Amino acid sequence: MQTGFFDRWRRGAPLVALGLLGACEREASDARPEQVVEEFAQRMQRVHGEPKSARAAYELLWVEARQNLAERAKRASAVAGREVAPEDMLAPSRFSLKFVPKHYTARIDGDWALVAVSGEGPDAPSHNVRCVREDGHWRVVLELPPLAPIQHRPDGGL
Repeated sequence: MQTGFFDRWRRGAPLVALGLLGACEREASDARPEQVVEEFAQRMQRVHGEPKSARAAYELLWVEARQNLAERAKRASAVAGREVAPEDMLAPSRFSLKFVPKHYTARIDGDWALVAVSGEGPDAPSHNVRCVREDGHWRVVLELPPLAPIQHRPDGGL
C-alpha cells in the first residue's frame, strides 16, 4: 500500500518542528562583540562566591587572560596546598561598574573590535572594551599584569 502525502507529512512534522525550534533559538552570547561584553559584565556581577558564575565569566575571556589566570591559580595552589581553579582568580571586588551600562556599540576591524559601553542620556559616562574573535567566538580582552618569573635561590632557601 502506498502512503499518501499526509501520512508522510505527519511522520516528518516533528523533524520540521525541531528544525524550526533550533532556528528560533537566541543567538549565542558570544556571536557579536557587543553581546559578549554585555554578557561578561552581567556574569561578573554574579561572581561573588559562586564558582559556576566565575567559570561562566572566565569562559568569555580571551586566551591570554585565561592563560594568565591559570598560571596565577597554579601558583596560588602551590601556596595554599589545595587546588585553586583559574576562575577563582577573578576578583569580583576588583570589578565594579562605575555606571549602569545601557548601550553597547561595536566597531569591528577584522578579528578585533572596540565596544563602546555607555550609560543612559547624552552626558552619560562611557568606557571602551576591546574584544577579539577566537575560533569564531568573540572574547573580552582583559589585560592583566604579566606575572614575574619565579625566582629560585641558588642555595635552595637554606
